[in-house]
Amino acid sequence: MIRVDVKPALLRWARERAGLGVDALRRRFPGLDAWERGDARPTLKQIESFAKATYAPVGFLFLQEPPEESIPIPDFRAGTNLYVGHPSPDLLDTVYVCQQRQEWYRDFARSMGEEPLEFVGSAQTQSDVETTAATIRHRLGFNVQERRLMPTWTDALRRFIEQADALGILVMCSGVVLNNNRRHLDPDEFRGFAMADGLAPLVFVNGADTKAAQMFTLAHELVHIWLGQSAVSDAQASSEPDHQVERWCNRVAAELLVPLDVLRREYRESFELQGEVNRLARYFKVSSLVILRRIHDVGGLTREELWEAYEEELARLRAIPRRSGGDFYLTQAARVSKRFARALVASTLEGQTLHRDAFRMLGFSKLSTFR
Repeated sequence: MIRVDVKPALLRWARERAGLGVDALRRRFPGLDAWERGDARPTLKQIESFAKATYAPVGFLFLQEPPEESIPIPDFRAGTNLYVGHPSPDLLDTVYVCQQRQEWYRDFARSMGEEPLEFVGSAQTQSDVETTAATIRHRLGFNVQERRLMPTWTDALRRFIEQADALGILVMCSGVVLNNNRRHLDPDEFRGFAMADGLAPLVFVNGADTKAAQMFTLAHELVHIWLGQSAVSDAQASSEPDHQVERWCNRVAAELLVPLDVLRREYRESFELQGEVNRLARYFKVSSLVILRRIHDVGGLTREELWEAYEEELARLRAIPRRSGGDFYLTQAARVSKRFARALVASTLEGQTLHRDAFRMLGFSKLSTFR
């Protein structure tokens, strides 16, 4: 039986990185206490199992000291976010697999003779907010009236994603890491990220958030694509981030979803606030939190009134139970982007891509699932 030397600090690092306590792992690894004290050495098989349980690369556990990990794209989350500076393995693994997908699709697009998308990087933070939002809305075909007639937020979000997909943007929306339903993504850590690229622009939306909140996240990340700037975001409609880019993206996203000229016509100031917020949220198919922010923008609420109403509404939304489940194959298309899935399946069936590589990027291992 092969015993290996692993520094106790690396074991503690892996456990804490995964957000796990000793108690959570002790039953599976009875010798963990002794390993962390340095009184005993684990076997190679035990270390491999420990790495899998803590979502840590096994090679990291043989380093001399814990590594300094950082997100491989710019981190524009607010400084108050508890995860800033120490990203979770769930976020890191999600970014890594999206990088692999983007790299594959970039090569695929190049092989198909596709031209770079001219709208990527076409905007600047000095550009007028309303003009930029109108430009994006026009390119997407994102019609407020069409959205108003849709019965649910889910329908509106699905249509929004389809419009971005049709433009050539890979939109991936998932609430878990790959297809692992035990690894839930935390909206409090991040709500989405954008990876700008002329041939393979990619947007990831945290599907663990509400559908209405996902609308704002998608809009925010699309603005990043127009700017040509990759970033991880924790965008919220109410916030005025310190970072200039995030602040501008928030404003354009809000205008994209809820144009001020339309809101001025629709908002009935003399009516009870909560009723108006609910009505307008249904009208625009956005979060009630976005509506509160926009009512403030048209002068219907002071800053203090906005914050008070926002906190009350946030508490109400958090108390609503979340639904889960659904058809795996429909969910899978949303998780990896229909545009990406179509290209990868075709390439694999033609023998241009190995099944092994396709399975890795799609997040499953069975040929029957692929078929």
